[in-house]
Amino acid sequence: MSEKVKAAIIGPGNIGTDLMIKVMRHARHLEMGAMVGVDPASDGLARAQRLGIPSTAEGVEGLLKMDVFPFIDVVFDATSAGAHRHHDEILRAHGVQLIDLTPAAIGPYVIPAINLEDEDAPNMNMVTCGGQATIPMVAAISSVAKVHYAEIVASISSKSAGPGTRANIDEFTETTRSAIEKLGGAERGKAIIVLNPAEPPLIMRDTVFVLSEDADQETVENSIARMVAKVQAYVPGYRLKQRVQFERIPADRPLNVPKLGPRHGLKTSVFLEVEGAAHYLPSYAGNLDIMTSAALACGDMMARRRLAAGTARGARLS
Repeated sequence: MSEKVKAAIIGPGNIGTDLMIKVMRHARHLEMGAMVGVDPASDGLARAQRLGIPSTAEGVEGLLKMDVFPFIDVVFDATSAGAHRHHDEILRAHGVQLIDLTPAAIGPYVIPAINLEDEDAPNMNMVTCGGQATIPMVAAISSVAKVHYAEIVASISSKSAGPGTRANIDEFTETTRSAIEKLGGAERGKAIIVLNPAEPPLIMRDTVFVLSEDADQETVENSIARMVAKVQAYVPGYRLKQRVQFERIPADRPLNVPKLGPRHGLKTSVFLEVEGAAHYLPSYAGNLDIMTSAALACGDMMARRRLAAGTARGARLS
């Protein structure tokens, strides 16, 4: 027998619906308590109702009125950066922990392969899809060499970019850049997102360019391989597209790093792709799958800690 705590999801769109299915199929310490939206005609709300999950189309205020709310321990927010600030203000007062899948960045950045064990805040921010995919590579390099600059390019299928993603492009780039520095360990970071309209849709591709102090190439490559394995533990479709590439930048021909000036050392290029698990979304939507997979890992950790501390509001034996 194992204990489980209840979770609610706000935002029954593509991300929220995929996350709901992941919680139902793969969560170890969580179970679905509620699905929350604002559109009564939402496909995600309809699907939740067919699965017997309590739901409301009255937003976070509707969640507060639901009979199940006193038993909710964790709330996943898959809406928008602006809406999340409102949700955080309301829910945190009730002792609920929030997992933020928007770029609002109210709480600490969390990437499971890097710092999940170290964070236990009232609000945990999952950075962005591009950040979840690429920052582990920056962190892997910074663990063996000082990183001057890291630039990431996340290319996703236009079809996998919903209204929330399109409305938060500026927040995406700024949140990802900040996390490259705070979690990746780079002195300076830059993030670019590309919405690819190709047909048939292409799976998520990510490129990571890192300029670090000189280091042994085999040591860097081994560190990257270990980090890839860590991410694959919760995102099986995450993989290197090709072997890591290196270029030595000599002191007499340095690269001009924005706001840092000339830098030399080792340039490392990492090429990734992320194939989705196709639980609800198509397999090419790896950008959404990596977010929901990372959020599930975070939610399970929150639930396990609450159970261990005896602070879960709605634990049950299953």
